[in-house]
Amino acid sequence: MMNNFTFSIKSIAFDEHYQPADNTRITTNFANLARGASRQQNLRKTLAMIDRRFNALAPWDNPNADRYAVQLDIISVDIHIQGKAQGFPAIEVLKTSIIDRKTKQRIEGIVGNNFSSYVRDYDFSVVLLEHNKNKPNFSIPPNFGDVHGKLFQCFVSSSEYQQHFRKPPVICLSVSDNKTYQRTRNWHPVLGVEYQPDDSSLTEQYFKKMGLNVRYFMPAQSAAPLAFYFFGDLLNDYSNLELIGTISTMETFQKIYRPEIYSAHAAAGERYQPNLKNPDHAATDIVYDREERSRLAVEQGRFAQEHFIKPHQQLLEQWAAQYPIPEISLTEERAIA
Repeated sequence: MMNNFTFSIKSIAFDEHYQPADNTRITTNFANLARGASRQQNLRKTLAMIDRRFNALAPWDNPNADRYAVQLDIISVDIHIQGKAQGFPAIEVLKTSIIDRKTKQRIEGIVGNNFSSYVRDYDFSVVLLEHNKNKPNFSIPPNFGDVHGKLFQCFVSSSEYQQHFRKPPVICLSVSDNKTYQRTRNWHPVLGVEYQPDDSSLTEQYFKKMGLNVRYFMPAQSAAPLAFYFFGDLLNDYSNLELIGTISTMETFQKIYRPEIYSAHAAAGERYQPNLKNPDHAATDIVYDREERSRLAVEQGRFAQEHFIKPHQQLLEQWAAQYPIPEISLTEERAIA
């Protein structure tokens, strides 16, 4: 049963010419930007914002703040069950590469960053909603996220992943608007000052089932902390430039998607409560359809239910019950691959 799943990996450049594939989740950040009359203008401005932020965070030997450029690739992962040629679009993430214009080098960055999953839509927009329908108190259904979490760990520990990527993924998300975050004394030269939440969130618990730990850091000149989900040691497994690639990419997306938090005029203080209704912020002029993003999550969850969960539910549940949790870390071979 351990060998029932295999993965195939495809890559497409996220640049000003990007067109979303047919099986890309429409609500994914980069797909949302690349549709409509403003698509090419959106993409150009987004990529320029990422480059500016990267150079601001890497000022050493960079007097004109133009030494580096970030290139992004969308990594699409299909899962194949029992050797079937037709796969299901399981995961989409972003991979960064850093171009050093001074040395003419291309530096491999972090894979992960953004995280897109139809099965996560199914869990949150179908399973969780149906479980709590007409109930007075909110609760989490039994085994919530088990299948998704183990599928993700299965992929990261797979030979397909290791052939394509040399380090485990890092996923970078927004802070939760229903938590309070306390600034600590811990500080990192790139990630910035660390914050700690007052309580664990459902997102934290869900990503924990994916094998990921979380820490919250607010980089220099940022308005709010970012949530970094990772395997291993976030502060020591990745270089400064790798971390800057993730920060510049995902902070840019958050400024577009959640300007009330990440483009706020006042930065987070000692105690910070994110506010999605904060009027004191500077919105970008990049067109982003937040209403569509929320509305379509249910439709995409139903798609996963119909085309993946229902046809294979018994197999998935049996496999998840038996699948041993792998140890995922930065090995010497992966470090030099």
